[in-house]
Amino acid sequence: MLPEIPTVIAASIPSPSEGVWNLGPFPLRGYALCIILGIVVAIWIGERRWRARGGTIGEVQDVAIWAVPFGLVGARLYHVATDWKNYFGADGDPVEALYVWHGGLGIWGGVALGAVGAWIGARRKGIKLLPLLDALAPGVLVAQAIGRWGNWFNQELYGRPTDLPWGLKIDSDHFSSAYLASTDYRDALAANGGIPPEFVTFHPTFLYECLWNLAAFALIIWLDRRFRLGHGRVMAIYVMAYTLGRGWIEYIRIDDVQLNDVLGLRFNVWTSIVLFVLAAAYYVWSAKNLPGREESVYTDARPAGEETDGLESAETEPADEPAEPVEAGSAEAAPAADVTGDASTKETE
Repeated sequence: MLPEIPTVIAASIPSPSEGVWNLGPFPLRGYALCIILGIVVAIWIGERRWRARGGTIGEVQDVAIWAVPFGLVGARLYHVATDWKNYFGADGDPVEALYVWHGGLGIWGGVALGAVGAWIGARRKGIKLLPLLDALAPGVLVAQAIGRWGNWFNQELYGRPTDLPWGLKIDSDHFSSAYLASTDYRDALAANGGIPPEFVTFHPTFLYECLWNLAAFALIIWLDRRFRLGHGRVMAIYVMAYTLGRGWIEYIRIDDVQLNDVLGLRFNVWTSIVLFVLAAAYYVWSAKNLPGREESVYTDARPAGEETDGLESAETEPADEPAEPVEAGSAEAAPAADVTGDASTKETE
């Protein structure tokens, strides 16, 4: 039984009345703004962490030129593949598969192809992929947290109906076909004498995932500071932390994604389970076979002329002349701290 309408009005999260603002002939979309802001913040965090790991400022931006377009394409392909009936079914329109601004970006497609783009960018600059991914992973979580607010602007991907005080109000023209076909909707019709409800409050899954991602970001930063993780283990923890939250959040969502039910679970829940197991297995293998952290974030094939912020300056000192003692905290001591990763505990706070 749904709560009475006055109760819902008094205790609910409102959805925005507009998700698009027109600046003359140019539409400004809340969904796109959230995605762009998330990308900018992820690059900013990634640059700071990369510098703390011994990299050069600006290299994350160079790699992002490859990773971001690949990631966006991969995210859209994953969404279309798991929701193909909306585009290629009997009532679908294939052209709408290109309408990214309407929403619909699958994170795992974005991570997969984004990693391919990052690999291409890293290879061109002589950067090792695993330390790069370790530097980028926490920022990606923050980007996902910001990007989820795009779903709020679009009034999409919400959870099942709820009468909790933080229930999300959704306008009736944004009711998903999955909700309209549910017993919850039929109960609402019965409770209102056969009149469709003007609005219902739903679990704000966008907010749940936003808060979960921020908490996972804080956890990863602490773990990286405490244990000086390397060789892809930060990335593995990112996958485990995100899938752990995405699994239960996905379970309470009610949307139009097709191919959801596999052995009684939604398709994306199974995806989360499989990826969690794979990430956990890699973490255990890596911790046993590749302990510690990489001493260098660059490969032997680093292109000539690429700067390393003086991190290799020690190699140019004459071997028969011992280096003079350097006081702790002096400018000369900073590169050594970057190489060991100690600076990462300050750069990411």
